[in-house]
This record gives sequence, C-alpha cells and structure tokens, in this order.
Amino acid sequence: QVQLVESGGGLVQAGGSLRLSCVASGSIGSILAMGWYRQAPGKQRELVARITSGGSTNHADSVKGRFTISRDNAKNTVYLQMNSLKPEDTAVYYCNVETILSGVLYDYWGQGTQVTVSS
Repeated sequence: QVQLVESGGGLVQAGGSLRLSCVASGSIGSILAMGWYRQAPGKQRELVARITSGGSTNHADSVKGRFTISRDNAKNTVYLQMNSLKPEDTAVYYCNVETILSGVLYDYWGQGTQVTVSS
C-alpha cells in the first residue's frame, strides 16, 4: 500500500506564492521520478513539473521561471514552489510518483489539492 499525502494548497491573490508538498509512504520500492500535474475545470490534466531520482527536472513552459520543483530523497518528499501566481494557475494539483518494485513499474497519484488564484 502506497500513500501520497499532499499539502500546501489554498487561496492566494495574483502575484502571491504557495508551496506544495507531497510525502510518499508505504511499500514504495525505488522512486524513479516525482512530479506535479494540474487539472483546471473543463480541461485535461497536464504536467506542471517533474524531477527524476537523479535530480533532472523539467517544467511546463507556462510555469518556467515562476515554479520550481525539488525533492528530499531521504524523506520521499517532493515540493513545488509557486511564485508570481496567476489566475490561470487555478486548478487541482496532483502529486505523482513513478516507482519500480520487484521489476514492475508503478504509477501513484495523490488525492489532489486545490490552488485558487484570485485576480
């Protein structure tokens, strides 16, 4: 059983900042990558940022220069620092973890945390 617990969402004014956290626990195996996705009403879920076990990162073009993903391997935790937030960043943000256990790849999702940016 693997659990992903997200925190840090909320309501913020445009130009403000929030920091999301996601802690993975349970029979995780080896984590290959951790990431954040978001889904706005009426839209498809999209990748926001992803970080591999080796520390390589990629960020969506829409958040480059404003959002930064990081991780603490010892704590199985991934963070998303979000600065200069815009109303269009409003969405439910989901944590994602890609793992391998006994040679099998697994993909886990958190329950989601709401981020609302007011104009």
